[in-house]
This record gives sequence, structure tokens and C-alpha cells, in this order.
Amino acid sequence: MPSASTRDTLFSPVELRSGQILRNRIAKAAMEEGLAGKAQLPDRRLIALYRRWGAGGAGLLITGNVMVHAEALTGPGGIVLDADSPLEPFAAWARAGKAAGAAMWMQISHPGRQVQANMPGVVWGPSEIAVDVGRHSKRFGRPVAMTAEQIHETVTRFATTAERAERAGFDGVEIHAAHGYLLSQFLSPLVNDRSDEWGGSLANRARILLDIVRAVRSVVSPEFAVAVKLNSADFQRGGFDADDAHTVIGMLAGLGVDLVEVSGGSYESPAMSGRPTDGRTAAREAYFLELAAELAETSPIPLMLTGGITRIDTAERVLAKNVAVVGLGTALAVTPDLPDRWRDGLGAAGALKPVTWSDKPLAALAQMAQVRYQMRRMAAGKDPALGIRPALALLADQREKSRALRRYSRWLASTRRERAASPASRVTTH
Repeated sequence: MPSASTRDTLFSPVELRSGQILRNRIAKAAMEEGLAGKAQLPDRRLIALYRRWGAGGAGLLITGNVMVHAEALTGPGGIVLDADSPLEPFAAWARAGKAAGAAMWMQISHPGRQVQANMPGVVWGPSEIAVDVGRHSKRFGRPVAMTAEQIHETVTRFATTAERAERAGFDGVEIHAAHGYLLSQFLSPLVNDRSDEWGGSLANRARILLDIVRAVRSVVSPEFAVAVKLNSADFQRGGFDADDAHTVIGMLAGLGVDLVEVSGGSYESPAMSGRPTDGRTAAREAYFLELAAELAETSPIPLMLTGGITRIDTAERVLAKNVAVVGLGTALAVTPDLPDRWRDGLGAAGALKPVTWSDKPLAALAQMAQVRYQMRRMAAGKDPALGIRPALALLADQREKSRALRRYSRWLASTRRERAASPASRVTTH
């Protein structure tokens, strides 16, 4: 059992650069819910889910991916907030998460090349290098290298989404530059082989991220939090590594960033689910603690660490390494009130069945499917069902995605027709 002083530290407030104060150092980290309603908007399910998490005692709730480009989604159940989205559904979502005193931040993202092959829309990347997950590679679309115009438009899209998130009542945004999504792709020398101003040196590869941070800061208020989710490493030989992360954090320091969340991996090396391909992350809890601790020694920006944390003693170890905020993901899908339970001296309600399949990409999908199964239950007002078998959870997830894909395809086709009839569209789609 942790000491009283440990508990006091974990539940002490933290003030960020913007002046925003988080009531404690526990954050609900982003998990992709796949629960978009009509027109890719949040509906009663996400509102119910975040109201429950908000009542569980965390100081900060970070949403799952909210996509800045309607043509580019990580999955068909993704939420979209762009220049044309109505704000009231997002305002209701923010109110639900904040109702019990937690801060509510929106994670904003672009998938780049990590788009399923059966999805309509675009598959963009810094280069034409496709996702390589062995025999599962055909599940992903073939990327095309982005033009300079598309890069500039993407910067604008991130800023537009952030500005509208603040108008809807969110307290901050987290720019997703980890897990192999678009900004992470630009940072990685394994994926970015451009020879122009966005390729080559790390300064060039980081250019789009830095431009996005500047653009976001320029359109939101000073007290609105701006965070970045960054890989501590890609966990692939020759990829983005801890030295690169240290350098990028230094680049971000003067741009008004409140917090950097440290994570790692990508679809090719899913370290974020505890299964890196190069074997560097062995611990089942606090996957990236060793690397985060190294970064925290010199980081001019407070760090948040996410990855497998389920016990209060692990959270204590994280804080002892000069990390400012502890991120909980799967643990809150299993025990949504875990922060309050920790405060009361209790532990988690249980654990999901481990996925030990030898096929690592499929095992990662099954593990994520188990988590989404719990989120769907809580969104429907039910309690988590921890006994769900990984294979059944994966089948249920595929059924949900099939239904969502039909809805998204119809909506995107309708949106394209509307935009084609309105030549005053703010940015192009292709």
C-alpha cells in the first residue's frame, strides 16, 4: 500500500504553463472509441461514457482521436470536427466530461497512411512507403506522398479543429504526433524519405508538427491548453528514437506547449499495447517509463506518461521519475472509477483476459477490441464485462466497424456532393 505522502502527491493539483490547473495528476489517456454517431458526430453514447469517466476521479480526460480531415479517418467510427461540423454535439460532450470537475481535452489527429484499405477517402503520407505488417499489410491502403499544398492545408485543418474545440467548451487539445499517425510518419526516417523542406534532417521532419503547434496557439486563447503526444521511440531499428524525442521536446519548448505525453510504437511495432517488435519494452506496466525518465531529466515541458499503468504503486514510480501526469488507458476501460478507488485505498476491479497470440498485429487488434467492447458497454449504461474472450471481442468489433463503414461511406459521399456544389470550400479534399 502506498504511503499517505504518495497519495497526497498523486492527488495534488498541477498548474500548467497556460495557467490551467488540473485537480490531480491522473489523466484518462486517449483511447479510440469508434463510437461516432450520425455525420461522424458525438452522440448520447460518448456523452454517457465521458460522464462516467468524469465522475471517476481523474483530473483530466483526453478524448480518443478526433479527426481534422473528413476524408482521412483511422476507422469508420471516428469523430470528425472540421470547419463544417455543428458545435452543439461537441459542446454536450465537453459538458458531460467536465460535469464532476475534470478538465476535458480533445485529441486531434490525422491518420496519414494508417488507413484501412476498405475506407473511402484519401491515404496520405510524407512518402509512398506503405504500412508493413507482414501478411496483414493488404489491410491498409497504399499511400500517396503529400504535396506542399496538402501539407499547408493540413496545418490549417489542425488549427481549425483546435479553435472550434475551444468554442465548444473543451479546455485544451492534444496534437497526436505518436503511434505512427501522420505527424509521427513525418518524424520517422523510416517512413519519410522526402528530399524537400519536410524531409531529411530532424528539423525538416519536425517542421509540420512545429507549424501545427504555432498555428493552433495563434487561434486559441492563452489559457487554453495545448499538448503534444510524442513517441519516446518508434521501437524499430533506424526509426525515431529517444534522442530524437529529446530534440523535438526542446523544439516545442518555446511554442507554448503545456504538456508532452510520452508514448511509443506504431501499427508496425505496437509498443503502445506492450508488444514492440524489437523487444526493448519488457515491463507489463509503465511500458515507456525508462525512456520517459531519461527525457524528464532535461525536459523543459512537463511530461505525461501513458502505457499499461494499472496499480497505484506503478503510478508512484512514475511520479518519482519527475513525470508530472500519469495517464491511464485500458485501466479505466476496466475500472472507470479507478482514481477514486485509489484514493480510498482500493485497487482495480479486475483485468481483461491476456492476448497471447503469436500473430502480433492480430493480437494487438484483439486487445484493442477488448477495450472497445468495454467502452461500448459503458456507453450503453452497463458495467464492464471482463470475461469477454479476445476472439469474441474481435468479432464484435468487426461487426461494429462494418456497420460504421456503411454509415461513414454514405455520409462522406453526401458531403462530397455538397462541397462540390459549394465552390467556396475552405480547403480542398484531394
